[in-house]
Amino acid sequence: MNSILTILRTTLEKLTGAQFKTFKHHLKDMGTIPWGKLEKIDSDDTVDLIVQEYTVKGSDGVILTIFKMMNLNQLAMDMVNELEEYGQDHSRKRSLSGVLQQRGEDQEEEEEEGRQRKRTNESDAFCRLHKQEVKHFCQDCKELVCNECRNSEIHKNHNFRPISTRILELKSQINDTEKQIKEEFEKLHQFLRNEEATRIAALREEEEQKSQMMKEKIEKMSREISSLSDTIRAIEEEMRTDDITFLQNYKSTEERAQCTLQDPERVSGALINVAKHLGNQKFRVWEKMQEIIQYTPVTLDPNTATPKLILSEDLTTVRYSSKRQQLPDNPERFNRFCSVLGSEGFNSGTHCWDVEVGENKWWNVGVMTESLQRKGDCDSESGNCYMYYKDGKYRACSTPEPHTLIKVEQKLLRIRVQLDWDRGELSFSDPDNNTHLHTLKHTFTEKVFPYFSGVPLRILPVKASVTVEQHS
Repeated sequence: MNSILTILRTTLEKLTGAQFKTFKHHLKDMGTIPWGKLEKIDSDDTVDLIVQEYTVKGSDGVILTIFKMMNLNQLAMDMVNELEEYGQDHSRKRSLSGVLQQRGEDQEEEEEEGRQRKRTNESDAFCRLHKQEVKHFCQDCKELVCNECRNSEIHKNHNFRPISTRILELKSQINDTEKQIKEEFEKLHQFLRNEEATRIAALREEEEQKSQMMKEKIEKMSREISSLSDTIRAIEEEMRTDDITFLQNYKSTEERAQCTLQDPERVSGALINVAKHLGNQKFRVWEKMQEIIQYTPVTLDPNTATPKLILSEDLTTVRYSSKRQQLPDNPERFNRFCSVLGSEGFNSGTHCWDVEVGENKWWNVGVMTESLQRKGDCDSESGNCYMYYKDGKYRACSTPEPHTLIKVEQKLLRIRVQLDWDRGELSFSDPDNNTHLHTLKHTFTEKVFPYFSGVPLRILPVKASVTVEQHS
């Protein structure tokens, strides 16, 4: 009778190539086995990895769970039956052969589990200094540490998080990001499928039109040929009459014989216009794709957002959540107010972005230096340049300089932020009427990130265009 490991291995061998690949993807999503280990291994090695992660006794449950997700119910049932049969036979052997045989089999399984654990431990990260397994992540130093490191003077008063918690947070972030990537690509795939169908339909329509034209030409020629054949038969009948009758009808027969036919007309444009359908096809599709694609000069960084902020999937809109989300307290994240940074920083050049502030009762927009502390009240610290709206008034500030009152004729619904890093200028204007509002002067010495505070806010897209460069 097969062992449990043999049953698991032979079960996985029954999967097709595509099914096995899908199985490994589900296995990756369930635990901490990285795809790099799973991608190129066969079914036997896959079972070994499962046993390393979940032990022999827990491995069958993992495989059955994945089979259920893949709707492989019959294969799952067959495996369950084999395992039950193995269990019954295992019990019979124990009663017949006694405790010694059972101990041998138990010992064999325990030794196999021990070997798997050993292989797992060999691949785990260890502290090079103390030769101990790392169990914590130092948020201040951004490195993995063991227990002795954590208690040392080097990491005194530092913030730590258990590795397991950080892995779960990372795993959740990976899954969410992967899902959104697939959804975005599905939209592109659907656009391409629709465009393909449209172009094939245009080809079929041209085929129908030109086939109908050729059919009409052929029918016209058939009618002319039939008429000529009738004339030939009539003349032949006249010629078979007696001489007197033939001569009496000669004039009419001669006139009938004068029938002339034009050469078949050469039809222009009868072939399929291949160039119209295939010429610059990829470029034309790309050009048309602009209808569904938007470009925003700044996207938001979710790793910096206050836990009460919710970002849209395209990372251009932020709204408020009354419930504080359970998010990692990483050093990059703000922990006060409704603040978030742009995902890309600038340390040279000119940059511009428009922010829709709408009817918000208060908001801040501007830039913040990369080194500025994100925790606590950072609005007053040096390196923060922004314009804000509060209590019905507009002001601008380049910390630690005093705030400047800005006179505005009508309430602003949108703000344009223009950064000239090299000249040390941050300008604000009203894009609706192209009115300049204020310019802050600040000597930038490091990378700055777009800064946003207040809800809801939206970064507006800009019009993208395809240009073709002509040879001079």
